Amino acid sequence: MNELVSLLSSKTSLNRKQIENILSLLEEGATIPFIARYRKELTGGADDETLRTFAEQYEKTKNFLQRREEIVATLKERGVWSAKLHEALHQAMTLTQLEDLYRPYKEKKNTRAMKAIQNGLEPLANLLQKGTLSKAAFEKEAQKYCKGAVKTVHEAIAGAQDIIAERYSDDAKEREILRNLTLRHGTLEVKKAKGFKENSVYKNYAEHSEKVAYVPSHRYLAIMRGVKEKELSAKITIDTERYFETLRRFHIKNHMQSSSEWYFDALKDGFKRLLFPSIEREVHHELKERSDRAAISVFGKNLTQLLMTPPVTGKVLLGVDPAFRTGCKLAVIDENATYLDHAVIYPTAPHNDFEGAAKIIDKLVKKYDISGVAIGNGTASRETQDFFARYNKNRAQPLKYTVVSEAGASVYSASKVAAQEYPKLDVTIRGAISIAQRLRDPMAALVKIDPKSLGIGQYQHDVDQKLLERKLHECVEDLVNRVGVDVNSASVSLLSYLAGIGQKVAENIAAYREVNGSFQSKSDLLKVKGLGQKAYEQCAGFVRIREGKSILDNTGVHPESYKIAEVLLENLDADVSALCEKFGVGAVTVKDIQKELAKPGFDPRSELPAIPFRDDVTDIDILHEGSIVSGIVRNIADFGAFVDIGLKNDGMIHISKMSEKRISHPLEALSLNQYLPRIEVIGIDRERGRVSLSLKGL
Repeated sequence: MNELVSLLSSKTSLNRKQIENILSLLEEGATIPFIARYRKELTGGADDETLRTFAEQYEKTKNFLQRREEIVATLKERGVWSAKLHEALHQAMTLTQLEDLYRPYKEKKNTRAMKAIQNGLEPLANLLQKGTLSKAAFEKEAQKYCKGAVKTVHEAIAGAQDIIAERYSDDAKEREILRNLTLRHGTLEVKKAKGFKENSVYKNYAEHSEKVAYVPSHRYLAIMRGVKEKELSAKITIDTERYFETLRRFHIKNHMQSSSEWYFDALKDGFKRLLFPSIEREVHHELKERSDRAAISVFGKNLTQLLMTPPVTGKVLLGVDPAFRTGCKLAVIDENATYLDHAVIYPTAPHNDFEGAAKIIDKLVKKYDISGVAIGNGTASRETQDFFARYNKNRAQPLKYTVVSEAGASVYSASKVAAQEYPKLDVTIRGAISIAQRLRDPMAALVKIDPKSLGIGQYQHDVDQKLLERKLHECVEDLVNRVGVDVNSASVSLLSYLAGIGQKVAENIAAYREVNGSFQSKSDLLKVKGLGQKAYEQCAGFVRIREGKSILDNTGVHPESYKIAEVLLENLDADVSALCEKFGVGAVTVKDIQKELAKPGFDPRSELPAIPFRDDVTDIDILHEGSIVSGIVRNIADFGAFVDIGLKNDGMIHISKMSEKRISHPLEALSLNQYLPRIEVIGIDRERGRVSLSLKGL
């Protein structure tokens, strides 16, 4: 345990006491959201992101120590254990270093070096490695090994060289030197492959060369997708001549006309045949892992911004799932996101029934007092926006609309969750409901959908799927608990993300609610099947009961602190030090309670800018370079952001056009669903419907 804590101290920003406290809490079954929110005194105020990073490093370090134990046991079992190996293995700090040290002792397949050793050529290899003999003298020695399977002096020397080549490729120090050299100074070279297509999406990479150290994640993932599709080939290279010069300088001490020439040939063979191919694979693995993490990080940040989009409150909303031939599906939801009604209109081609569609909209608006429209951004979205813009021209009070991403709506509408929620409705109507609900409360609606289906980030199918799934789940879990969950109205999907609550217990909460009615206090949760004291401890602080028995149940105050909170309810400015001493808690806890009591029922999303509505559309034909437009950021990638400016296709702001100062990533300047009131048009491709945008100078 001491070594584990010491290693974690060296690999994280936390001190030993914090690490010991966190490990103890994790061992007790505490969740990251709970630790981050309610155990700040023990962690030094570490937030959920810091704790997630720590938990990941903790798992890596445990695996590292376990692997070292396995290697030590194997080496002892084989009788090759030594004090030197003990020291080297215990000085290693990474799994790569451990594997490098273990590599010479691994059981290998029937390699050329193994055959040479079996033929008794190892002593000859040792002699060649010393490099003290002339060629003639070494050949004379080699003659002594010409027996059995070794027929000639040439075969004897070749076998000795094979042994040296493998030794060299297995040498831990040489591997580390070459690995670092390749990572720092290697080059990724990309060329066309046999399957390269005319007008390929990979045409920009057909003849591409870039330093390994500088390859951005999105480019590496794109290139390797091209390799997978057999349109590109990619290899990593280094300056081989320079490397061999260095190799000769450090390894060849005698004149090259001696047997050292054969030794050097063996090293070069080991490099070309064994060492560099192995290092190249490792570097590709490093690049892939690095690129995956960068891409997944963008996914997580985009998801955070998407889920933290402020809900649209106090409005009856109309959700519109646009289409051409089959018509636009409509769904009405009330202020609480409850489904009310549905219809279908045909304002787009081939029907172009404006009058009939307008009458249906009029009827729904009058019946339900609809005050906002959410239009999906898929097929026929632009044409549907045209309809509502035209519809608004005849109204004294325009029916304002906004466009929302419908990514994942079809996934949700065909899901088991949707079937349980709306068993009597067609999947197309469920899709329209989802579009309306993701405007009403993005978090509540979108947690029902696999985050990978939400159209955020890039290359979701190219990255490590298990890592992506875990990271996105953690992201959603942290956000849901940060906002809090109304236990009396939340769906099973939302409840399942509460700290300490899984899918089964979430279903039990919903079932209890159906039979017994609304929860009146947080303590009522203990009556739910499968929800014991530990689960209650973890989730209770994040549960909200809007109209319960106690105002405290509509706050983020944990029930364990209700006695302190009751004192503060009588006097919010009570002396913090006195309370800490009386109740045995830290000042951070008391101050957090004061914040919660000052704003009961506070939703952190309410502090963010609201989603803007519009009542007209933008036409690409009236745009020109220099036009000023407004828009909403719909997606963010490593190279830029896609912005809905009211056209069929989103405009694009390249990273170089986002700010007067240099930024390393678009997320430094923009966020998902951010409203941009002034954007300059700097390029128009009318044929392809593409618009380039800039924020510079505005």
